[in-house]
Amino acid sequence: MQLPFELERPLIFFDLETTGLDVKNDRIVELALIKITPQGDVLEKVRRYNPEMPIPPGATAVHGISDADVADELPFCRTARSLHDELLDDCDLAGFNIRGYDVPLLIAEFKRCGIVFSMEGRRTLDMQNIFHREERRDLSAAARFYLGREHEEAHSALGDIRTSAAVLGAQFERYSHLPQDLDGLHAYCEAFRPYRTEVDRWFSSEEDGRVFQRGKHKGQALADVARESPDYLRWMLGANDMDEDVLTLVKAATERQTPTPPTEDPEPGSESS
Repeated sequence: MQLPFELERPLIFFDLETTGLDVKNDRIVELALIKITPQGDVLEKVRRYNPEMPIPPGATAVHGISDADVADELPFCRTARSLHDELLDDCDLAGFNIRGYDVPLLIAEFKRCGIVFSMEGRRTLDMQNIFHREERRDLSAAARFYLGREHEEAHSALGDIRTSAAVLGAQFERYSHLPQDLDGLHAYCEAFRPYRTEVDRWFSSEEDGRVFQRGKHKGQALADVARESPDYLRWMLGANDMDEDVLTLVKAATERQTPTPPTEDPEPGSESS
């Protein structure tokens, strides 16, 4: 596809097929990407992974990948470092619904492998954000609307990103008001659906005092809950599925409420003369 702007660094269109929709517990079974470099080189890559858990029949019905199909594939962590360092490092990201699903799940998979996949400084273009702001439908409807054809490869990872990339090109042609640069498109997508971490989902910003955004103490400051309802924070610290960054904040708040034992004054005459 022809982009109406110059790339400063590679742009990667990517899509995941997984065992389900639970970001914390489900696993990647297929990853496909198209990498476009500033020089105009294009790399297509598809890889399947053994999720080390059964693929539910419902998931197989969607993407067609069964346990037998991935039985001999490597687990994600076996190739995660090379994927991160050689393909995804210093790249911007694009795809359909990647802000809401693919990026959080990819971050979670890397974290399970002991690798931090940082979104700091990355621009993310989400064709679903543009589409839903303008038309509010799914990828198959986007193919019919923008491309005038059926999306025959629906739920094939490579087929999905090929269609996503083609849809982006058609969106540029149809909506002349779309920003013509990556920073502008990133801001356009961010305004419609901001990228949010688990910390963002639980608390307001540090400047706002880390106020709970969810749960029974919604609207209360973390520091106040730590002081007045420490049992709730102890429950959070003991929860198996709680995000590590959330736990770090909660633990720090708890520790700030733990009184420091007073230092005993030396007995009279015990000081050295």
